[in-house]
Amino acid sequence: MSDMTQLIIYQKHYDLMVYSLLKVENKKRGAPLVGNERGALFLERTFMAKTYKNIYPAICDFGNIHKAYLKARKNKRYNRDVLEFSANLEENLINIQNHLIYKSYKPGRYKCFTVYIPKERIIAALPFKDRVVHHALCNIIEPIFERSMIHDSYACRIGQGVIAGVNRTTDYLRSARSEWGKIYCLKGDIKKFFPSIDHSALKGIIYKKIACADTLSLIDTIIDSTGTNESLPIGNLTSQLWANVYLNELDHFIKDRLKMKYYVRYMDDFIIVHHSNQFLQNILAEIFGFLKNVLKLALNKKTQIFPVGSRCVDFLGYRIWPDFRLLRKGNIRRNKRKFKKYQREYSSGLIGLKDISPGIISWLAHCKHADTWHLRNKVLGNLVFTRADAFA
Repeated sequence: MSDMTQLIIYQKHYDLMVYSLLKVENKKRGAPLVGNERGALFLERTFMAKTYKNIYPAICDFGNIHKAYLKARKNKRYNRDVLEFSANLEENLINIQNHLIYKSYKPGRYKCFTVYIPKERIIAALPFKDRVVHHALCNIIEPIFERSMIHDSYACRIGQGVIAGVNRTTDYLRSARSEWGKIYCLKGDIKKFFPSIDHSALKGIIYKKIACADTLSLIDTIIDSTGTNESLPIGNLTSQLWANVYLNELDHFIKDRLKMKYYVRYMDDFIIVHHSNQFLQNILAEIFGFLKNVLKLALNKKTQIFPVGSRCVDFLGYRIWPDFRLLRKGNIRRNKRKFKKYQREYSSGLIGLKDISPGIISWLAHCKHADTWHLRNKVLGNLVFTRADAFA
C-alpha cells in the first residue's frame, strides 16, 4: 500500500471519528445536523460498503481483452488506427495481455483537439491500444460501481441516456405539481467539472470499493496519465466512469441524507424539485458545503432556483414543462444553419443526398421526443435541394 493510500485512509478514519463525536454531541444537545457534520456523516455509510479483491486476473483474461477490442472498435472499425491494430490482431491483443500480466503497461500520448458544439471543450484521445485497455478494465469494474448508483443518474450508463432522463424529469415535474401545486426547481451546474476532479479524493472513493492491489495500481496509472493531481481528460472511457463514481457521492448525499424525492442528475448538471423556495435555498447551502469540503468542487454561476411554469426547466437539450417540452433555441438555430449549408453544398455539387440524410434523420430523431410538429414543418417544409446546373 502506498503512502498516499495510507494517508487517504487515515484521513477518512479521522473524519469518521470526528463526525461520530459530533453526532453524539448533537444528540446530547438536541441540535440538528448541519453543514460539514451532515456531509461527513454521509462518509460513515461508505465504510460499510463491500470491497472487491482478486479481480485483476479477470481484467487480464484474453477473452475479456478481445471483448474490449470489439467494444473499442464499435462504429470506428475503418479508422486508420483501428485498421492498423486489427491487421495484427492476435499479436496486439497478446501484447496488451502481457503488459497487463507483467504490470508494465504505460499509457500512450494523448492527442488533443477542440470541439465547439454544444460548447467549446478540449478532447484528449489516447491511441487505440489504450482504449482497449480502458474497456478491459471497465468490463470488470463498472458493474461493481453500477450496483451502488442511484436510479436517477442518467449519463454514460446502459439504459440511462438523455431521453430516459428527460422522461424522468417530466414525470417528476408532473408528480410534484400534483402533490404541491406551485413548485420550484433548483438547477445545479458544477463549475469546470472534469478539470476540477481531485485525484486523491477520487482514489479515496475508488479504494472503498476495490481492494485488489494490482487493479488499483492500473487504475492509478490511468488516472495519473495526465501528469497532474487534478483533471480527467474528456474522451477517455474511464473518465466517464470516474465522473459517475465521483458524483455518486453527491447523489447519495442528496437522496440518502437530504432525503430529496425529486432529484435527477446528468453528469455535472442536476435538478431538485420542491414546493418551497426557501427550503431549496437551504438545500443549496448544504450541497455547496458538501461539494467544497468532500469533493473539492464548486457550483458555477448558472446554478439557480426558479418557479416552474412561468419558466421551463432547461435540461438535457430540451426546454421542459410539466405538460410539454420543446427543443432548445440554440439547437434550432444550429440546425437551421446546418441545413442551409447542406443546400449550398448540394447546389454546388460538393455533397450528395447520402451525405445530407443522416443529419436530417438525426435531428428528426431528437425532435420526436418534444412537441415539434409545427417546428418540423416550418424548418423542413421549404427545404428543397436542387443542383445549380440543373436548369443550365
